[in-house]
Amino acid sequence: MNGMTRRERQIFDADSIIEILDKSKVLHLGMVDGDEPYVVPMNYGYEFVDDKLIVYLHGARRGRKIDVMRSNPKVFFELECDITPFEGEIACKYGITYASVMGRGVAEILEDPQEKCHGLSVLMKTQTGKDFTFEEKMVSVVSVIKITVSEYTAKHRPAPNKM
Repeated sequence: MNGMTRRERQIFDADSIIEILDKSKVLHLGMVDGDEPYVVPMNYGYEFVDDKLIVYLHGARRGRKIDVMRSNPKVFFELECDITPFEGEIACKYGITYASVMGRGVAEILEDPQEKCHGLSVLMKTQTGKDFTFEEKMVSVVSVIKITVSEYTAKHRPAPNKM
């Protein structure tokens, strides 16, 4: 990805990145609809397969999001956690602490019922910490989207030290 401006805030530690993925609950999915950006907040699930990050989403079988993905499967996502505002002595010293992950990949709308069941199980495990199973009939009424992430970065913005 293009260079991060505050490299001293970049996170490389895999366990810290997993902690962000576990704590965050909403992913902001960016797509390009023709010549305009389109961003949708979504619940998500994730797993690492052979050290590759895979993200799962779900939603309605029809609609703008699905139409956009079918015409351009390239996506970008961002998620964050640990958001806490902090004050400063002057306006430009105010800010927000956070930890975030953002990345890009290719979205695939799954058709295979077993893959859809797996994706929804991963999503529910990420969102609730609990294991769920799904039957083919249940997954036939929703879209399950698999994003194979090609690259991602993580960042942490701590509170400033008060002197």
